[in-house]
Amino acid sequence: MIPQYKTILFASDLSANAAFAFRHAVAVARAHQAQITLLHVLPEVDPAVLNYVSTVMGEERLAEFELQHKDELLAALRQRLRDFIQQELANHPEDLPRIAGIEIHHGHPVHTILEIADRINADLIILGSHGKGRLKYAFLGSVAEKVLRKSQRPVLVAPFLGEGGGK
Repeated sequence: MIPQYKTILFASDLSANAAFAFRHAVAVARAHQAQITLLHVLPEVDPAVLNYVSTVMGEERLAEFELQHKDELLAALRQRLRDFIQQELANHPEDLPRIAGIEIHHGHPVHTILEIADRINADLIILGSHGKGRLKYAFLGSVAEKVLRKSQRPVLVAPFLGEGGGK
């Protein structure tokens, strides 16, 4: 049986390759009359950095600062993602209804992508990869490579093509 993709999870890190990968998500959504959920994951702050900032600012001031600015950060990111969608679909407004929603989460990107894919029962995960070269992938891995390895769902990875790539 040929797969039907009705629910697509597009994971974006807002990198240079995000637009190229998003265009693939839209193309697949068009072909299958599917809905796209955009996901952006804010990575965890390194504990050593957090400890240093806490020492400098004081634990209570840091906690207060985080609370005060959390909503601002989420609102700014949500607006940035909306602007990204508007810009990418400016010549194709008929595709705007394909966007089912925007989700922003804080955590480990691979785990969060897989968790959200399960929660929304995504038929396909689409994300971009960075052009870091084979050596770095061999030793460090990447979010895309780890999602490919760990996912029980189909994954489409759009490779980074450099400046202006894929346009």
